[in-house]
Amino acid sequence: MPRPPRPHSPGRSAGKPAHRRVAKAPPVEPRLLLLNKPFDVLAQFNDEQGRATLKDFVAVPGVYPAGRLDRDSEGLLLLTNDGGLQARIADPKHKLAKTYWVQVEGEPSAEQLQRLCEGVELNDGPTLPAEARLLDEPQLWPRDPPVRFRKSVPTAWLELVIREGRNRQVRRMTAAVGLPTLRLVRVRIGPWSLDGLQPGQWKEVEARL
Repeated sequence: MPRPPRPHSPGRSAGKPAHRRVAKAPPVEPRLLLLNKPFDVLAQFNDEQGRATLKDFVAVPGVYPAGRLDRDSEGLLLLTNDGGLQARIADPKHKLAKTYWVQVEGEPSAEQLQRLCEGVELNDGPTLPAEARLLDEPQLWPRDPPVRFRKSVPTAWLELVIREGRNRQVRRMTAAVGLPTLRLVRVRIGPWSLDGLQPGQWKEVEARL
């Protein structure tokens, strides 16, 4: 007598493995940190030469700088784990204003300030118009190590606002008009400011622009 056919298990096709649902990781909450980067600290988390980096001050996993700040410059550096926010902050096409307090060698003339405002010619092309004005000496933390001055040459402070992000742009701009930079502190990026942070200190703010 022939055997009756074996019934198939419901919901499975013969010879095909069962599909398993893979649990999706929860979305990462966007974060934005404001750091007062000290002088002589690289704006990165690793350095093969053993120099000071952001990891010496920020123990938050997954964040990275939004934009640059040179090793010999101080002040506001933004860090985020959100790629979209990082792009909006760092991309020059958004023209986010960045404000610097600059100690220069010499006594700026009205003509020199006007040249900075109109834009100056650099080796990679002219800069966009900027805002420049004389500044009373600001109440800042002492730099470590101190700035080396020439006793015979006076110094002055400027506030310079630019909307570009070229390499060492502020230093090159002041040098182009005959005012070498001695100390450079970034105090504001767009809506964010140092707001009392001391060198090496950071705080977290709402991650939005």
